Amino acid sequence: MKSHLESRLLVRPFSDSGEFVWITPSTAGWEHLYFGARRMQEDESWESKTGDLEFGLVILAGACSIRSSNGEWLKIGRRRTVFDGMPYALYLPRNTEFKVTAHTDNFLLAYGACKCEVDHVPKLVTPEDVAVEFRGGGSASRQINSLFPPGFNCHRLVAVEVYTPAGNWSSYPPHKHDVHRVDADGKIIEADLEEIYFYQFDRPEGYAIQRIYTSDRRVNETITAESGDVVLVPEGYHPVAAAHGYNAYYLNFLAGSAQSLANSDDPDHIWIKENWPSKDPRVPVVTLEMEK
Repeated sequence: MKSHLESRLLVRPFSDSGEFVWITPSTAGWEHLYFGARRMQEDESWESKTGDLEFGLVILAGACSIRSSNGEWLKIGRRRTVFDGMPYALYLPRNTEFKVTAHTDNFLLAYGACKCEVDHVPKLVTPEDVAVEFRGGGSASRQINSLFPPGFNCHRLVAVEVYTPAGNWSSYPPHKHDVHRVDADGKIIEADLEEIYFYQFDRPEGYAIQRIYTSDRRVNETITAESGDVVLVPEGYHPVAAAHGYNAYYLNFLAGSAQSLANSDDPDHIWIKENWPSKDPRVPVVTLEMEK
């Protein structure tokens, strides 16, 4: 249970089954982004509708079928946990009714959503579709799996999975995206984005430390995140460190002023990029081949 000493930016699970996280713009204190996660058992179903929101569904663990008023996708998902392979994800446009039926026990589903003013087409993202990127170097090496990247055919949502080997830093050097800025040619150089970090670890004892701070230290918090926790990033720089011994996973959903990931690094730490050592050999953490 959340104590009065915990940060307002930390959202802990409120249940062990069913929907255990649900965040709205009202509860988060921002404008655009919704986020939820639920655990289901074999043959259990969940019915809902997108309404005036666009939805991104991410299968974290297990398999399911999804039937909707805009199409159906049968027997999708195959990894046992987020550490056992690459993801399936499904984009659903506004005004869509849908039903998710779990085919495995301990099926785990996450979903982000935001208001949408334009109609788009549904799209299934398969493991083979996911672009993989490696960032950083040395003890700041990590793996990024793009689910709904900038340029994806949607209105505002962006989503990625990030894997950080035990003991490594991530979202590093610290960066922010809380002001919408364009250059002289109109190119976006920083977007104003709300962001969630949804955490999982490869052992139940695992945890990560996340700092969220603004340059004037008006916001300056350090948070301990465990499996199932959500950290809200409404503004400021937000680096992460995975505890020694525990590989960290977090799912990022973002929404804001543009369908973009444009950001700016903390000028006090940007020099680190000039001195990256070679990539940590533990990256990639997950691959397509490990599922076969």
